[in-house]
Amino acid sequence: MKTLILKIAAFFTAIAALISGGIANIMDRFEADTPINYKAHVEQLDFYENTLETALPQTVLYDIISAHMSSGGSKEKKAIIIGFDGGRLDGTAYVAKNGGFDAMLSGGAKAYISYCGGANYPAPTVQATSTAPSWCSILTGKWGTENGVTDNGISKSNDYLTLLTTLIQSGKADKTAFYTTWGGHFIDENSTYINEKKYCEENGINAAFVKCESQEEIHAKTLEDIARDDCSDFIFPIYEFPDSAGHGTGFSTFNPEYQKAMYDNDIYAGEVIEAIKARKNYENEDWLIILTSDHGGFVTSHGGITIQERMTFIVINKEIEL
Repeated sequence: MKTLILKIAAFFTAIAALISGGIANIMDRFEADTPINYKAHVEQLDFYENTLETALPQTVLYDIISAHMSSGGSKEKKAIIIGFDGGRLDGTAYVAKNGGFDAMLSGGAKAYISYCGGANYPAPTVQATSTAPSWCSILTGKWGTENGVTDNGISKSNDYLTLLTTLIQSGKADKTAFYTTWGGHFIDENSTYINEKKYCEENGINAAFVKCESQEEIHAKTLEDIARDDCSDFIFPIYEFPDSAGHGTGFSTFNPEYQKAMYDNDIYAGEVIEAIKARKNYENEDWLIILTSDHGGFVTSHGGITIQERMTFIVINKEIEL
């Protein structure tokens, strides 16, 4: 349902923009967004450890987070995924100089090219390059062909629980938290995690599924969580700046509005990282920090097979073995 609604909204948004006299700029930004230009733009991003051809499946993050939370040492394990919903790989050229990317990479973190859709470009996809299946693949470590979520509007069964639940059940975490504005995750009918949310509530599992009204509320609640002495052990805020800009004015790095959305998302990511490092017990904690996107986009939508929609990114403060 979200995909259909967004496509309809994107269509009328584009028509309105054309009528308002922006036809030349809009056509220029989309016509320039070709696979050739896309690849050339990505090749200029010299901070990535791998290439488009050797991109990692976004599903690797499940095992990485799970392994970190059970790794040895005397420090308390914590993990966070800071989501850039709709963040294109080539859009990372426009992150802030003092934002999350800078804080991570200047501190020794590594950046990797990744992909959604279940297969690297140009192989056929096995699921939509959309919000629900992509985040679900990250949180379960399985593609939609296994976890059942191949598109938006599909409720996942509890046969494949997410990190929010499995980390607690396995004793690796005491509590977890998921902050988002989109009702399609666990509020709406047929939302992705509605069954898992109910399962946690019925079984006393301390996983907080928090629906927020704005990006600002997501940010405030995430910072409030981090500021608590007993903050959640796994935190998952999804910011939707790139996705909103993409559906509204175009998923294109030739689009100034989309560039700004990537910048704004990264500023919030930087503030989250600063808050983590400011924790009173930070020196006695071992934090796994991840910046990643669920999918990219093309023109004013996503869900398809184009390289612009399929390539994502992972920035992580632990090295991944390629």
